[in-house]
Amino acid sequence: MVAERFITAVRESSNPPMKMSFFINNNEEDILKQATESTLRYKKGEPISVLDGVLIAVKDEIDCSPYPTTGGTKWLHKVRPCTGDACCVMRLRLCGAILVGKTNMHELGAGTSGINPHYGVARNPYDPSKITGGSSSGSAAVVAAGLCPVALGVDGGGSVRMPAALCGVVGFKPTFGRIPLSGVLPLNWTVGMVGILAATVEDALVVYAAINGPLPSQQPTVSLPKVSFPLLKSATSISAIKLAKYDAWFNDCSDDIRVCCSHAVDKLCERYGWKVVEVTIPNIEVMRLAHYLTIGSECSTSLSSYLQKINCSDQGWDARVALSVYGSFSSQEYIKAQKIRNRQMQIHRNIFAKADVIVVPTTGVTAYEIKDDALKTGELDYIYGAALVRYQIAGNFLGLPAVTVPVGYDTAGLPIGLQFIGKPWSEPTLMHIAFAMQALCISEFRKPKVFHDLLYKE
Repeated sequence: MVAERFITAVRESSNPPMKMSFFINNNEEDILKQATESTLRYKKGEPISVLDGVLIAVKDEIDCSPYPTTGGTKWLHKVRPCTGDACCVMRLRLCGAILVGKTNMHELGAGTSGINPHYGVARNPYDPSKITGGSSSGSAAVVAAGLCPVALGVDGGGSVRMPAALCGVVGFKPTFGRIPLSGVLPLNWTVGMVGILAATVEDALVVYAAINGPLPSQQPTVSLPKVSFPLLKSATSISAIKLAKYDAWFNDCSDDIRVCCSHAVDKLCERYGWKVVEVTIPNIEVMRLAHYLTIGSECSTSLSSYLQKINCSDQGWDARVALSVYGSFSSQEYIKAQKIRNRQMQIHRNIFAKADVIVVPTTGVTAYEIKDDALKTGELDYIYGAALVRYQIAGNFLGLPAVTVPVGYDTAGLPIGLQFIGKPWSEPTLMHIAFAMQALCISEFRKPKVFHDLLYKE
C-alpha cells in the first residue's frame, strides 16, 4: 500500500503543474516487487530488520541496480556502466530496505544550487520556486516531501548538509573512511563521503548503523576506531558538553539565520547546562579556496579519460565552466592546498582539545529563487554559492563528522539548519547533541507546502 501510494505521489509531483523533478530514474515494477517481498516476510513474521520495507532513495552518484548511474549527466553512464550495487546500497538491501530510485542532483556535483539542465530542477518542498541546494538536491527534497524517511547522498563540499538545511531535514556526514566508497562515482577521493538525509536524527542513526564499516574484502590501511551507537532515549543523557563558537564566523550570515541559530544555542545551554567556549579559527576563507582547488583537481583528474570521449555540448553550461576551471589548477597549487589542509588539521585539533564540537549555522543564506534563465543552462552562482558552503568546508577538507538539524525558519517560512562539527570518530557524541537539539525544536517543525503522507488512514 505504501509503495503504491509512493508511486502515485511521484507521478503527481513529476507532472505539471508541480514538476518537482525529485528523481532522475525510478522503476515502478521493481519497487512493487521489493514491496511484495517485504510484505510476505512480515506476513511470515520474519522481517529482516527494522529497515525491512522502509523506502529509501539513492543519489544518482551511487550505484544501485537496476538503474544507470548518471552523476546528473546525459553521458557518464554510457562510458561507466553500473554493474551492481554500491557497498552502502548492498547493505541496505540486505536489511530489506526498498530502494525506490535515483534522485536528481547538480550535474557532476559541480554546483550548490541543485539546478540540473538535463533532468529538471529539484524544487524545494517548502517553496517550489526556491532551490533545494546541491548537490544532493533530490535526496533532500524527497525526505522533506514525505516520500521517503531516508535518502542517501554524497557530501564532497557540504552536498548533504547544505540541501538538508535548506529543505528542513537532518543531514549527517560521518568521519571520512567510516562508510566505504565502493560503487560511488570517484569524483573526488579525499574529500567526498556518503552521507544520510533523514526526517529525524533517529532515522539517520539507524541507517548509519546499517551502512558503516570497512569492506570485508579489504584490509584497511589504518585501523578504524570501533564504532558505537548511542541509545537516543533521553536528551539529558550527556552533560558538560562544550560548544566551540567563533563569533565572527558564526555571525557571517543573514540576520534571520544569525538570530535563529543563536537562539537555538542559547536554548541548548539553558536546558542542558552546556557551555559555549569562544574560539578563533584563522584563515577560513583560505581553507575554503584550498578545498575548492582540491575537490576541483580531483574531479577533473578522475573524469579526464571520459571527457576526451564526449562532446562538450552534452554538458550543461555550468558544468562546462566548472570543469574548465578545475582543469586549470596545477600540481604545485594542489600541493600547496594540502599544506593548508595540514595546518588547519592542527588548528582544529587544538580547538577539540578544549571543546567537544564546533557549532555554526549550516548555511549563510536560506533557499533562494530559481531564475528562469538557469533552467536550460544550469547555474554557477559564486556569490550565493560561497554563502551556502561557508560553514561546510571543515567537514570535507579535514574529514570531520558533521550533522545539521533544523532549528527554525526565516521570515518567509524557509528552513534554517544548525550544524555541529565533531572531532574524528565522534559520531556518537554528535548524534546525542543533534538529538538534544531536535528535542527542543521538534514541536515547532512545520510541514512543507508539498508533502505526501504515505501512511494516512482513509
